[in-house]
Amino acid sequence: MDRRDFLRLTATSSAAMAMPASIGSAFAQSAEMGVAAWRAFEVVTRVEVTKPTGVTRVWLPTPLASDTPYQRGMGNVWSAETGKVSFGTDPRYHAGMVWAEFPQGEAATMVLTSRFATRDIAVDLSKPGQAPAEDAEVLKRFIAATPSMPTDGIVKETSSEAVKGARTDLEKVRALYEWIVDNTYRDPKTRGCGTGDIKFMLENKVLGGKCADLNALFVAMARAEGIPARDVYGIRVAASKLGYKSLGKPVGDITSAQHCRSEVYLQGYGWVPMDPADVRKVILEEEGGKKIDDPMVVAARKRLFGSWEMNWLGYNYAHDLVLPGSSRGKVAFLMYPQCETAEGRLDSLDPANFKYTITSREIAA
Repeated sequence: MDRRDFLRLTATSSAAMAMPASIGSAFAQSAEMGVAAWRAFEVVTRVEVTKPTGVTRVWLPTPLASDTPYQRGMGNVWSAETGKVSFGTDPRYHAGMVWAEFPQGEAATMVLTSRFATRDIAVDLSKPGQAPAEDAEVLKRFIAATPSMPTDGIVKETSSEAVKGARTDLEKVRALYEWIVDNTYRDPKTRGCGTGDIKFMLENKVLGGKCADLNALFVAMARAEGIPARDVYGIRVAASKLGYKSLGKPVGDITSAQHCRSEVYLQGYGWVPMDPADVRKVILEEEGGKKIDDPMVVAARKRLFGSWEMNWLGYNYAHDLVLPGSSRGKVAFLMYPQCETAEGRLDSLDPANFKYTITSREIAA
């Protein structure tokens, strides 16, 4: 199916909802990077619940519901032969998702195909920015504490110490970014992307984890200092073109390539991309491990303060999310497929009981 057929199908099918957008619309980026070219991708998620008991429900994240300077939606198509399928966004974070309910005794299989375009983004922080102001309600949302992301107590104590001497929000964000890189570590034993339990990390002085832990800690510390910040949950869809094997995933099977990034809001600059967790990933994984002063690490540390390589799909910004129709409480974030049966919520990292594959391929823009 080519792009035109895909967009026509998403616009007319009763089983899909299209979010088309012009890929050619330009956004200003830094002089260093120039205006990056758009790349288009297709990501397909296939789910099979091998042990459906009672009513089975499945939830899948879809690409960011609103276009951004780095990502544009090109539509979603889904199918679930024996299930009742719905599409929508949650009211607080506008996280897009497709969910299906399968009757007792029916096989629970579902396929979601998403197409989107991305391009690299960088914000020049060396001079005053002139970005339009963000809506006040949006900023309020991304400065608030959540059950999994407190901003008082030990979180505030830690952030205050980290930003000591910094005056502007930009200086504070820089101090927090460097604190995360210098004081945390990527723990290869952490399952998936981690749980984001930052209070446990700080109280127990266990500052290891993966992206959903380290970037969540960065975001919470920024919020504790009164700076709007948010995690952006997503998945790597292609290899890195910057020479980092650890910061990409070749097109094809990306089932385990989920990755959480972060953004902070700085007046005049808008939402600025950050990723201190990936600096620690470079330290752990590149060429068997690197020292923090290795040139490759230094380059990643510089680049990931204010820019992203967009070989990655962003899903949503949601924390402590209520899944439509769920009876099992909130999820900390929606980055993996989710499923519930009569026996409870399935483990998204347990393929024996909750089988799914995610594949990517690059397509014509």
